Amino acid sequence: MKQVTFFAAFILLFSFSSTAQHKKITKQEYIATYKDFAIQDMIESGVPASITLAQAILESSSGNSKLATKAKNHFGIKCHSSWNGPSIKMDDDEKNECFRKYKTVLDSYRDHSKFLTTRGRYDFLFEYEITDYKKWSHGLKKAGYATNPKYGHLLIKIIEENELYDLDKLGQNYYAHNNSNKSKTKKGRTVTSIKKSKPVNVPNTTPSKIKISADRNNVPYVMSHAGDTWLSIATRNDMMLWQVLKYNDAEKYTPVYPNSVIYIKPKR
Repeated sequence: MKQVTFFAAFILLFSFSSTAQHKKITKQEYIATYKDFAIQDMIESGVPASITLAQAILESSSGNSKLATKAKNHFGIKCHSSWNGPSIKMDDDEKNECFRKYKTVLDSYRDHSKFLTTRGRYDFLFEYEITDYKKWSHGLKKAGYATNPKYGHLLIKIIEENELYDLDKLGQNYYAHNNSNKSKTKKGRTVTSIKKSKPVNVPNTTPSKIKISADRNNVPYVMSHAGDTWLSIATRNDMMLWQVLKYNDAEKYTPVYPNSVIYIKPKR
């Protein structure tokens, strides 16, 4: 009798733990958990926080999809030929498709912004106002991010129902409060990069003049100064951090040496 009672208690305990382990989170819980990731990403990459979070909610079913729980992939990004990391096979438009797998959800968020900022077909999005979530939503569909013809409308619905556009304003206010030298793009956007842990000292140097070099296919460039950082170069030339990194095939922590050629427009 005791053995039966113990066995029944064990089954009941296992049932509760299994249920807790697979408990789904709500959309509001997801937003509360990851909104700071989205704002941080917006300030670093120029992708609106509202767009990032709306895509994550839609693509991962608020973090509850099989791809999100098994691979921490919250944006439905497939492997593509450039991916050398871990992967997982799942059915999508076709059977047994290859999707990227990440160690952490934050890695998925970072890869999402990298995906948008390093693929030419998304370049036109960054000409839009960073607060124009409607243009961004329809632009993502136009660029081929998803095959669903209603993709743009679905993103807009998520943003408006959950007031995610307020996150874009928070990102702008954060940058304005922490950096007096706001850099603007052609459309007048003011969000560029965020200083992550240590303050970045921007050298007080004379602005470089744009030079055109015929042997560099007439691509505008500037020469770096002693003490320059990628952020100081971006700020001085009215660029976003992601732009100067992309145009020079650099990472945030790639050293900047004095008197180096720094491209300020895409190389041809």
